[in-house]
Amino acid sequence: MNGKAGYMGKWLALSIACLLLAMPAQARLLDIFQKYQPELVVSDPYIEMHTGPGRGYPVFYVAGQGDHIKLLKQRNHWFKIRIPRGQHFKEGWVHVDQMRHTLDLEGNEIEFGQVALGDFTRRRWEVGLNGGDFGGAASITGYLGYALNQYITLQLEATQILGNFSDGLMGSANIVMYPFPKWRVSPYFTIGTGIIATKPHTTIVQAQDRRDEIAHAGAGANIYLSDRFILRMEYKRHTVLTSRDDNQEINQWKAGFSIFF
Repeated sequence: MNGKAGYMGKWLALSIACLLLAMPAQARLLDIFQKYQPELVVSDPYIEMHTGPGRGYPVFYVAGQGDHIKLLKQRNHWFKIRIPRGQHFKEGWVHVDQMRHTLDLEGNEIEFGQVALGDFTRRRWEVGLNGGDFGGAASITGYLGYALNQYITLQLEATQILGNFSDGLMGSANIVMYPFPKWRVSPYFTIGTGIIATKPHTTIVQAQDRRDEIAHAGAGANIYLSDRFILRMEYKRHTVLTSRDDNQEINQWKAGFSIFF
């Protein structure tokens, strides 16, 4: 396997691993906690309570029709509930599909929504991993973003560059602007600055490592997939500000996945 093929394989494995690790951490209270008192009544003949937030956890108790339940918290599509039993109570996890068969205390049906595109405009954090081409060299980039509002995000990036003649590391701080954050395919523009460190591969003649300032401007698009997952594609035009009089222009193309919460 050549270097770039090996790089792309590692990038794909890292992308999948990061997304899988991030999924359990997406605990968030849905609008149901804000719109209603978190006390409901079971309207179906029964709902099954699991010992944990997943179908792999065993069912340990069944709540019957007419039982009052209290919502405690939510993790992805699972709700932790409490059912009073005299002076005691039972606590367990119920899937959102069964929670849809509950009523509020006035007998009205409750709309349990899923994480949707509109939640992106209310996000606070984004994290992502992508790969692509940096001036003919393979690159892998991880980033963390904090949304000041639905239109502007502050972002930190770290990029590993793997070339035939040199490798490099680049770190940058960026401002990302979303003119249409509610669109499923949402374009954005970015500007930023940072540092790039380059290490040549040559061994016959010891070449000097370089560290230069770098500035960029670019554009891209977020494509909302489902739940908290976004496909992200981006182009950047980098200007390497060298100590010589020959500033270097480098094109970067990249694509990958990100999540928001």
